[in-house]
Amino acid sequence: MGGRNAVAMTDLREAFEANGYKAVRTYINSGNVLFESDIPQNSLEESLEQSLEKVLQRRFGISIAVMLRSHRQLRSVIQKAPDGFGQKPTVYHSDVVFLKGSLSSRTALRSFDPREGVDQAWPGNGVLYFSRLTERLTQSRMGRIASTPEYKQMTIRNWNTTTKLLGLLG
Repeated sequence: MGGRNAVAMTDLREAFEANGYKAVRTYINSGNVLFESDIPQNSLEESLEQSLEKVLQRRFGISIAVMLRSHRQLRSVIQKAPDGFGQKPTVYHSDVVFLKGSLSSRTALRSFDPREGVDQAWPGNGVLYFSRLTERLTQSRMGRIASTPEYKQMTIRNWNTTTKLLGLLG
């Protein structure tokens, strides 16, 4: 978690451990937390996301929307990426936009308003896949998303981070 909500990853890991989560690890300084939980899979999204948001609020005094994905869901995000997505990093900067359950990928896509010839976006299950021409990054409309109401219901990870997280899950 960066920007206005700077939290040391050590403190974040400790907050998870203090609340009973197991095998807690963080990855880079942007709020990526890998952990195990005994909560049944069928109730994972709503109850665990809400619980983690309360933990962060109590521990750090900040309100942060948590976008949670199981190992299976993260693997599916990567497997269902558009053909060739993330495969040409010198040509395209590729990101995965993870969405809260209440925000559909179609609604989020309208918020991005991709610039023709620069941006490409594809809806997915609980995500948007977004790529920008590397040589025209400054012309991309990706940065505009931060000023929309939908931004509070999403988090963006580059393709390398997304695939690395899956690799760390084993």
